[in-house]
Amino acid sequence: MTQKIIIDTDPGQDDALAILLALASPEVEVLGIVAAAGNVPLSLTSTNIRKICELAGRPDVRVFSGCEGPMEGSLFTAEYVHGATGMDGADLPEPTMPLQAQHGVDFIIETVMANAPGTVTICTLGPMTSLGTALAREPAIAARIKQIVSMGGGLFEGGNVTPAAEFNIYVDPRAAEIVLGCGAPIVLMPLDVTHKTLTTSARVAAVKALGTRLSDAVVGWLEFFERFDEAKYGTDGGPLHDPNVIAYLIKPELYAGRLCNVEIETKSELTKGMTVADWWGVTQRPKNATFMRDVDADGFYALLTERLQRLPHTA
Repeated sequence: MTQKIIIDTDPGQDDALAILLALASPEVEVLGIVAAAGNVPLSLTSTNIRKICELAGRPDVRVFSGCEGPMEGSLFTAEYVHGATGMDGADLPEPTMPLQAQHGVDFIIETVMANAPGTVTICTLGPMTSLGTALAREPAIAARIKQIVSMGGGLFEGGNVTPAAEFNIYVDPRAAEIVLGCGAPIVLMPLDVTHKTLTTSARVAAVKALGTRLSDAVVGWLEFFERFDEAKYGTDGGPLHDPNVIAYLIKPELYAGRLCNVEIETKSELTKGMTVADWWGVTQRPKNATFMRDVDADGFYALLTERLQRLPHTA
């Protein structure tokens, strides 16, 4: 059965691949994409999403602007990883498809309320600001959401923007706190998983071998994006984070994790944005999220490459 999804994202090269994977996969129906401020400011992410949709031959997808900054505090961005545009590495034309007039938060609320309970999945690939704002504004949507699948957090891998915090959670810990406490079923794809899906030279070569305009753009993104993490971690390739969210919806058997309690640290200057995951069950706090830890990385890349081949084959 096709899964209805809303994607909330801040492209980002890895976000771009997640969107392409979703648009290439009949297992999911993308009801709309909400732009988040995160990797770069909202004006850029809302443009980048439309560039990606047009690259995929899908100008029909509805794209909405979300929130311009976190629920509390000021916006922290990651041009030092993703480049000035957020998607450096491929030169794509300015989009011609429009942004929708409706605000992304209103779109999330309206869509969840208009569909039957338990039929809409929310996929967050960036800071959870729009979803957190939607839940704060209309708490009734929590009971109607099928599940929330998010790239965010880390436990055994620690953080990637501070020793304790992963970027998406760090940018808006208050929103993450609201989402983790909303009561909807939640699946987290933390650094513990994404650091196992490395863009090795062989995996990038397999994408390059597709020989399309789209695959050329993807390779450009990967080669730009991975340079930061290769220098940081000393690995062959860098972690490919966000496509794991979509891959999980398509082939959940690629992943293994544990239902446990996950809380968000919002107060400490030292550990702001930390996902405090009770993996070993040492507290009595209620289990509120499936925290993934393992992935079949070869299976993940086989799926991603196969689906990229389904998208437009303009040479």
